[in-house]
Amino acid sequence: MTVTATPPSGGVTGKVSNYLDERTSISGAVKEFGRKIFPDHWSFLLGEVALYSFVIILLSGSFLTFFYQASMATVEYEGSYIPLKGVEMSVAMASTLDISFDLRGGLLLRQIHHWAALLFIAAIGLHMLRIFFTGAFRKPRELNWSIGFVLFLLAMAEGFTGYSLPDDLLSGNGLRIIDGMILGLPVVGTWISFLLFGGEFPGSDIVGRLYTLHILLLPLILLALIVLHLMFVIIHKHTQYPGPGRTENNVVGYPVLPVYAAKAGGFFFLVFGVVVLIAATVTINPIWSYGPYDPSPVSAGTQPDWYIGFADGALRLMPPGLETYWFGYTWSWNIIIPVLVLLVFLALVFAYPFIEAWVTGDKREHHLLDRPRNAPVRTAIGAAGVMFYAVLWAGAASDIIATHFRVTMEGVINTLQILLILGPIFAFMITKRVCLGLQKKDREIALHGFETGRIVRLPGGEFTEVHQQLNDYDRWQLVSFNDNAPIMVRPNERGKITGSMRRRAAWSRFFFEDRIAPVTRTEHKEALEHANH
Repeated sequence: MTVTATPPSGGVTGKVSNYLDERTSISGAVKEFGRKIFPDHWSFLLGEVALYSFVIILLSGSFLTFFYQASMATVEYEGSYIPLKGVEMSVAMASTLDISFDLRGGLLLRQIHHWAALLFIAAIGLHMLRIFFTGAFRKPRELNWSIGFVLFLLAMAEGFTGYSLPDDLLSGNGLRIIDGMILGLPVVGTWISFLLFGGEFPGSDIVGRLYTLHILLLPLILLALIVLHLMFVIIHKHTQYPGPGRTENNVVGYPVLPVYAAKAGGFFFLVFGVVVLIAATVTINPIWSYGPYDPSPVSAGTQPDWYIGFADGALRLMPPGLETYWFGYTWSWNIIIPVLVLLVFLALVFAYPFIEAWVTGDKREHHLLDRPRNAPVRTAIGAAGVMFYAVLWAGAASDIIATHFRVTMEGVINTLQILLILGPIFAFMITKRVCLGLQKKDREIALHGFETGRIVRLPGGEFTEVHQQLNDYDRWQLVSFNDNAPIMVRPNERGKITGSMRRRAAWSRFFFEDRIAPVTRTEHKEALEHANH
């Protein structure tokens, strides 16, 4: 018997691979990761757009840090932009202008950085809406939803700090609004303002502090949370839409290596190319038109970036004059109330998976996504939340709406105030009824099939329309949801019905009382017999 030894892998690549594997055992992890299946549905690409936008932000931002100077020292501008020549401004403003006009490719990189930041926040927002409306946040992914929402908030903070760095008129007024909100908080407002700005607004070095936050602290936290978020995605596996797979092995998606990695790489360059195309053709944040910060020339055109508009809108929609003097402090309710409302709104979004699990009593693991119509109350809650956000967002542009449409400012504000209260209520009611109507339609189609428009005459003289029956998969897709009933009021271990149990049962009735029961096997069998007859 002859034993032949297996020769070692040849070439430099094989030797390096063996060297790393003997010391780290990394090949096992690579093989395990390479076998992970990622879904192929287009809606999952929203998360990838957010990830790739973050990579573009890091690449373009690293380039800009070599030339930007975070200083509020005053200088006279002597760069290439003639209209501002000789104008006093901060070093931060002057260096941003130098990047835009005197550095080859600087303006393109600035605009790539800004557009990528806007795309990053928008993609996270749309990604979270997809997760919410399909129920992808349910057990075991509640914590990952909360991590993703914190990422969304940090992305907005990162965008705002970067938006404030040029120290131009627009960014200066944005900071002034933030300072005003902070000063409106009783007792602690003044101390927080002095701590943040280093003194009376605008402070001695607010740009330097924001720069540290923008390039160091916030990106590190974002990067850590993104890694944690992706780890949870791998650990929990990806959610999937119900249905047969598109591959030969009946799996909804492809393994990471080699198919998905190649597609992801190509998609990254596609996103990068689109961002570069937009940056090369559409101007964003033209600070040379605004000029350096000066509170005197503020006009109605001063608007925050879109993602922070909801906070500005909340301030604008509050009625004026809501102030009281208590305990030696002025309580500005027109600032305190919007801040509290926004904090409650954000807290509810953060904790929604845990709230729904408590209301429904659902402790099962969920790996298949819901059709939004099959969870009418959840979908209606999402629509109400979107309406609430949209009205606040429109409030930030109340002056622009008034000037462009030539209507009174008071009329715009009053209309938006009414919509802020009634809009979410109507959005909830209409969305819920639409979802229930779609469920009824699905039930009818599952039982009787599609109308064909072909009329036949039966032997007895009766005229009837021929219906086309569904195949098994299409029918299952229409009836694949559970008939969740409200939680019943039950006594605890001591035989007492607690107030918490009563509230939970009441919320559960609100969540499940109006529902359409899915088609049962008996109903399906009777419908088929009737159709055959």
